[in-house]
Parts: sequence; structure tokens; C-alpha cells
Amino acid sequence: MCAMNKKCLKTLEYDRIIGMLCEHTSSELGRKKASSLLPSSSLFDIDLLQQNTEDALGRILRDGSVSFNARSDMKESVQRLCKGSSLGTQELLSLALLLENTLRVRSYGQNEKAAPDSLSDLFLVLAPLSPLCKEIRRCILSEDEIADDASPTLHSIRKKQKSANDRIHTQLSKMVSDTYRTYLQDAVITMRDNRYCIPVRAEYKSNVPGMIHDQSSSASTFFIEPAAIVELNNELRRLQLEEAEEIRLILADLSDKCREHTDELSADIETLAELDLIFAKGALALDQNAHRPVYNEKGIVRLVKARHPLLPKETAVPIDVTLGDGYDLLVITGPNTGGKTVSLKTVGLLSLMGQSGLHIPAAETSELTVFTEVFADIGDEQSIEQSLSTFSSHMKNIVEIMKKADSKSLCLFDELGAGTDPTEGAALAISILENFHKKQIRTMATTHYSELKIYALNTKGVENAGCEFDVESLAPTYRLITGIPGKSNAFAISKRLGLPDTVIDRAREQISENDSSFEDVISRLERDRNTLEEANREIERYKHDIEVLKDTYERRRVKLDEQKERIINEAKEEARTILKDAKTLADSAIRNINKSGASVGTLEEDRRSLREAIGKNTSDPLAKKPSAKGTHKASDFKLGTSVHILSMDLDGHVHCLPDAKGNLLVQCGIININTNISDLKITEEESSHKHSSGQKGAGVKGLSKAGSISSELNLIGLKVDEAVPKLDKYLDDAYLSHLTSVRIVHGKGTGALRKAVTEHLRKVSYVASFRAGEFGEGDAGVTIVEFK
Repeated sequence: MCAMNKKCLKTLEYDRIIGMLCEHTSSELGRKKASSLLPSSSLFDIDLLQQNTEDALGRILRDGSVSFNARSDMKESVQRLCKGSSLGTQELLSLALLLENTLRVRSYGQNEKAAPDSLSDLFLVLAPLSPLCKEIRRCILSEDEIADDASPTLHSIRKKQKSANDRIHTQLSKMVSDTYRTYLQDAVITMRDNRYCIPVRAEYKSNVPGMIHDQSSSASTFFIEPAAIVELNNELRRLQLEEAEEIRLILADLSDKCREHTDELSADIETLAELDLIFAKGALALDQNAHRPVYNEKGIVRLVKARHPLLPKETAVPIDVTLGDGYDLLVITGPNTGGKTVSLKTVGLLSLMGQSGLHIPAAETSELTVFTEVFADIGDEQSIEQSLSTFSSHMKNIVEIMKKADSKSLCLFDELGAGTDPTEGAALAISILENFHKKQIRTMATTHYSELKIYALNTKGVENAGCEFDVESLAPTYRLITGIPGKSNAFAISKRLGLPDTVIDRAREQISENDSSFEDVISRLERDRNTLEEANREIERYKHDIEVLKDTYERRRVKLDEQKERIINEAKEEARTILKDAKTLADSAIRNINKSGASVGTLEEDRRSLREAIGKNTSDPLAKKPSAKGTHKASDFKLGTSVHILSMDLDGHVHCLPDAKGNLLVQCGIININTNISDLKITEEESSHKHSSGQKGAGVKGLSKAGSISSELNLIGLKVDEAVPKLDKYLDDAYLSHLTSVRIVHGKGTGALRKAVTEHLRKVSYVASFRAGEFGEGDAGVTIVEFK
């Protein structure tokens, strides 16, 4: 792990991410590991950490979560074993619990149906030591109770104890109920100083021979051990001491057996803690809907649909940010509360998370690069104790950053040059950014200064970005637009809030002509950008429609090719059979001719049979029946006429009138097919007749499917190779039926069906997005699909 400066980690709120990670751990050691997690600067280590997290997330989705719960940190107990000490009952029971948990976790990790992954070796390292665990459980029943059969000696001692207890109770019961009944305060047997006694009234204490062990607070009762049972009490006490010594030996023996496996125990403790941390990362990724970033060594950061992980994922507006690809300095401008600072923190925090092995809340195509250090000067750090103003405090930070930053660093500056004279502040900000730009340091800075916007426009390797703002609603959209500087929109906001026009007009007069022209240019650029975006969206819609048609025709072509090949193969097989039969018949005739005894009648009969067989078999097996052709004239076709395409066996309506060659377009559902009148049959009369009898016409045959398509497909119970074709056909039908979204029910199970559904959906061009069901929608057993 690299020594990232703690100030940056705190500024970017990395500690809050670590707090969220700790909440997903289930053991004390796992929490300790999570709380000390720091970003790494080794690409090899980062890739391994990311792979571990990805595999843990996959296992959680496939097999569910696993608990690594442990009552306490057993490291100290194992260290005591290494030093030769014996463990108590509580520590031995904790070791047994550790081994039971180890067995459960190892069983979870060894899924025979799943392919090996980066965590498989960690699960294999776990040693449950089942014989040792069973021995501890056999001997120790609870923290306060050792089993009678823990050893033969303990069993014998406890048997003698029971016998001595029985004899004592027999004699005392006789004394209480008969011999000393009149002398007793109560007819009970009690214990004092771990010896059996009877409560004797004070005036009769001399009548009961024995040892006085205690008296009541009122001195009216004396607790006397009768002389007749003193020896029995002595024997019982001796047996108790023997029992304690035997238990000590049993615990020492169990400790010795544990001592033989201290290496395995230490490895189990460390591995369980490591797995707890890894699965906590997977659970956090699932909770944040995060993905594994792609790492590059080109110094490029490319975040797609990135969200700040501390903002509610339901309301956070995702942003797209690129840095290091064509420019290493990004100047962000825009109104206050427009999202400039959040954009800075998002880039910085996601970089730290990625280098810590955490998935990031961004699209799967997002890219990150490895930074050896991340610096951030964000927020008001005015210090009264150190007599530092806001400007001085920021400048002190910037000086430190300039000393330490290099080409492998990421630097983030919020409101650079603020807190002093605007002219001097802008000049200073440009000079500072120029210094970082010359060193090729990846840098992002927010500002309100127009001078920095102009600097970004005129400097190679520097780019503007603006936070979008809706003047009509006086609310920021939080979208980050790269390539165009943002506007403060101060005049528009003030006017919307009711500031008089005279005041605003006067304010405009105070702005220089160059500044005014610059703002006008920005406004025009923004309008042009909006127009271009709308045009691009329209192009994308057309491209999508074309792709749908292309896919439809391609599937139909493949189907026709398959049918053609099948028919040809069947015809060839039939021809081979015919030739074989003809050869057999000819051979038989030749044999008869060669027989000297064949009669003329027999030969004539064979000749006739052979001629008939050859005549029958020489017919072309591949000859096609005359194809049906339409007999209609061009004038018979009107717009909307119901027709049947003979060659394709499809029904539709005339979409445009035939040309001079008889070519026209027929609309079948949402698809227009170019054909000729010779391939058409008018079905309008049949349609009218069928309508009159209460049936649907042939013209709407192709559209009847749209009304019967359900918005839900249930794949539960199907195998993957059965479910995928069914899913593919259903998606085609649902899309062509203009459904906006559908619900795929695949259940949770092993996760194989869910994975197959997800992989197939990624390949379907007309699927806009898909997600797992939320609470109330079916959770992970359901996938919601949105069409484009």
C-alpha cells in the first residue's frame, strides 16, 4: 500500500467509504483490516485486488453471502500456545468455534459446479482440523462444565463424588427428620465454607456435636457440621481437589494438541480475516451498483456515468469525465452549487477507491490509471489558531503540493485563486496551472474567472468543462459538459428572482465589451451544442431502427438458407435410396437372365418390372412443383389492399402503388418488404368475408402477435440451453410489439441462469439497459429490461 497523504484522504472523504466497508465485515479482524485499508500504487496489486472483489461479487450473486463471524481475535491465544501456555475453557471453545467457522467457509468456497477463480486458493488454504475441533467439543460442554468422559480418571472421581454426596445426604436427612429435629431452626440441609451443615437454634448448639462454620446475623441460628459427617465432608473436599487437578490436566492436554497445529490456526485466522475483507468489498460493490474499472498505463482517466459514492444513487446525476487523453488539465466553470466541487471529489475519490481494490459506481467501460499520490485543495480551510486567512491557507497547501507533485500525481483544486483581488487571483491561478501543465501533471481546477476560460481555450493540452444550469427553473442539472466553458448565469438568475431590469442593465454596462462578447460566444456554443446533441440523438434512433431491420432480415436469411440446405440434403438422400433400389432390381434381373433355366415368361416379367422401376426412379427428385404466381394486374392494387406474399408466406398491406415493372412495397407489421405483383395474391375479399363472419382478416394476421405478448417471461425450471433461445425469441416479439420494458423471471438458484440471461442481454442491440429487480420486484431473481 502506498503512503497517500492523510490530508487528501480526509478531504476526499475516503474515511467515510472505509466506514461503509467496515459495516459489511462480520469479524473483528476483518473490521481491523478494512479500517486500515489504503490505496496501492502497484498496478499488479491493484489488478489482483480488483479481481478478488469481482470474484467475491460473483460468488455473492451466485451462492449468496457468507458470514465470517468470530467472537474474538484468537491471535493472542495462538501466541500463548506458541509460548507453551495452556488455554482455559473459554479460549478452547473459541478455537473450536473458529474451526467450525473455517469448515463452513471452506464448504461455501468449494462449489464443484463453479469454475475456479482468484479466491479458490484462499479457500483451499483453510484447515478445519475437524478431529481437534471434535475433541474440544467432546471434552468441554460449556465454559463452566467439563464432560464426565473427558478422561477415565475424571469419570472415576465424579463417580466417587456422587457416592460421597449420597452418603452425606442420607445421614443428614436422618438427622434433620429425626435425631436433631427439635433443635433445628429449619429442617433443611445447607452449605457453609463448601461443607454440608444444618441450621441449629442457638439455645441447642451444645446438644449437636460438631464444628460451627457460621451464624445468622441475629445470632439466633448456628450452622453446624455434625461430627458424624466430618470425615465424609473431608473425603468430598479431597475429591473436589482431585477433580480440579484432573480438569487442569485435561485442559493442558487439549492445549498441547492445539499447539501441534499453531501454524494452521494462524493461517486460518489470517485467511478468514482476508476473505472477510474481500467479501465486504463485494457486498459494498453490490450495494453501490459499482463495477470494476479498467486500468491503463497511459495516464488516462475516463469515467463514464460516474456517481459520487456518498450521494444517494437514486438521485445522484452521473457525469462523464476524461483526463489525460489529449489534455492533462481540465478547467471546470459554472454557477455555484452546480456540481463543480462534486465533480472534483468524484474523480479523486473514485481513483482512491479503485487503487484500494474497491469497485467504483460508474459504467463498466470506465478507465482509471495508477497515481502514486493524489493531492486535493478543496474547501475553506481558514485557520484562526494559525492566523491564516482563506487565501493564505489555500496558498500554503498549493505550495506544498507544488513541491511534491510529479507526472504520476493527480491534483485537484477548488476555486483556485479565490479569496483575493480577482485580477491578481486570476493571474496567479493561470501561472500555477501553467506550472502543473508543463510538468504534465493530471490536474483539475474549478473557477469563476473568465481569464482561466480563455487560457484553456488558447492553450494546447488544456480543456474547458462546464456544469450545466437550467435558467428557466433556476436549478443546476449537475451535468458536466466537456469542451465548453460554463457560465455563472448571475444576470439571468437575478432577473428571474425579481431584480429590476434597470439594475441588471446597469450591471451589464460595467462589464467590458470583450467580456460581454466572450459570454455571448459561450451562449452560442451552448445552443449549438444542444442542437448537435438533439441531431445526434435522432441519428442514433435511425441507426437503431436500421439495426433492428438488419437483424430481422439476417435472421430470416439464415433461416431460409437452413431450410434450403435441409431440403437439398433430404433430396440427395432420397436419390441415393432410389439408385440403390434400382441397382438391386437390375442385379436381380441379370441373375435371372444368367440362369439357364429361366423361361421366356419369367424374363419378360423381369424386363417389364425393371422398365417400370427405371421409369419411376428417373423422375427428377429435386424438381420443384410449379410455384404459384399471382394473376392480378397493377390496377387491381390500391393503397391499403390486403395481400399475401406467396414466396414468403406473409400477410400485409400495400404501402405504395406498383411502378411500371410491377414492383411495390408491402407493409408487414412494422417492416416494409419490396416485392412484385407476380408474387402477390389479393386477400381483401377473403378478409371481408371473414370479418363478416366475426373472424380476423388475413391482413392483420401478422399483427395478431402484438396483442398477445406478455410483459413477463418465466424461465424458472429451464436449463441454460433451453432458456436462451426462448429468451431471444421473446425479446424479438416484445420489441416488435412496441413494449417499452419487460420482466425476465429466472430465480436465484445457482446463478447460472441469471448469468446466461445477463450475457445474452449484453449482445442484444435493441436493449437500452437492464438491471436486477429491486425490493418488491423480485430482487435478484428477476431482471428488468428496458428497450431502446
